Amino acid sequence: MATTAVAAPPAAADGPGVGDPWVVTLGDSYISGEAGRWAGSSNDDYRRADALGPGAYHDNADGTGETIPGCHRASSAEAYIGAGTQGLNLACSGARTATSTGSDFKPGIDFYDGAEGQGQALALQEAAATRNVRMVVVSIGGNDFGFASIVQQCVVNFLTSPSWWKNFCHDDDSVEAHFTAANVAAVRADVAESLRNVATAMRNAGYADDQWTLVVQTYPSPLPDGSGIRYSQSGYSRQFTGGCGIWNADADWANSTALPIINGALLGAAADVSLPGVRTLDMTHAFDGQRLCEEEVGLYEEVGLANWQSPGAVDRTEWVNQIRTISTIGDSPYEVQESLHPNYWGQLAQRNCLRQVWNDGNPVSGSCGVASLGAATLTATGEPRMTLGPLDQEVMSLAGK
Repeated sequence: MATTAVAAPPAAADGPGVGDPWVVTLGDSYISGEAGRWAGSSNDDYRRADALGPGAYHDNADGTGETIPGCHRASSAEAYIGAGTQGLNLACSGARTATSTGSDFKPGIDFYDGAEGQGQALALQEAAATRNVRMVVVSIGGNDFGFASIVQQCVVNFLTSPSWWKNFCHDDDSVEAHFTAANVAAVRADVAESLRNVATAMRNAGYADDQWTLVVQTYPSPLPDGSGIRYSQSGYSRQFTGGCGIWNADADWANSTALPIINGALLGAAADVSLPGVRTLDMTHAFDGQRLCEEEVGLYEEVGLANWQSPGAVDRTEWVNQIRTISTIGDSPYEVQESLHPNYWGQLAQRNCLRQVWNDGNPVSGSCGVASLGAATLTATGEPRMTLGPLDQEVMSLAGK
């Protein structure tokens, strides 16, 4: 009996609407995984807080280095939510809305294509063409407002002025220039252009607008108000012990003025582009109770715990990295750019929030917070247990300002 072989049809290649769902993160250091190496802080022995080791930011194919030096895409970054999804982290520490070229290459959310690398929008476009990207999460704009330079100025002012003649940073000309009406409008327009670039990248990759969801993520407060800082303004312990050398008035300004303006520009930009189905992940108060130098948490030596693996470490230590100065000199494992960023616990907390936004493939909006202040616990996946509640209307109102 003769038989005829029938060839099986080729398997469909992954792409728009086909294959495992992917989550992609774009933006800057607050979503890339910056400081994700450190779980809390210790001034006695860095190993007490070293959760990921010297390879924390190695993201190239063989795990030996960084794809783009300085992007600090930690394995603890929020992109890797699991829950049946794959994660791709294209964010880069230090990134602004537009690509910065030269020796310190930082990909913005644009279509730059050069010898140094690609802009994040172009990288998304190419990745999405061969993956089923269902959700794109964006956190951008902080560096356009000069985040790093503002922090540096505030610490310098704290260290170089006495408590009886405080030199605040929030009224310095160099800081005020970032928050003029003209500059706020310019940053808002640049963020809007970045979000449009994300939509263009997805369309160029073959997606209809209803095949994926854009999530706009706000920035968390990294420091408490001045009254909530556990170190005195007198002397230098606030910086040299706690790593939070900022005057009370400047900490108050950061929470009451700077953060709302930055988040308002991001939320306003999302409203300006009018893309369908945009979701918001509000992180404004996600770290409240666990912030740098906040009361009730502390360094490992202050709270009497051996290291980051000790029971209760997630609850009793900070989720934001110290501001580092002289402790980064020489062969120190610390880096200046890790200062005042979500650490290992903070990154995993953001991941827990994002998984709830994913909502089994039906993305929702919400404001994220610690599930139970004073009793933060770890989930089965090793993350702080967070809650995703209704959007904070006070925060959302910033979009119209």
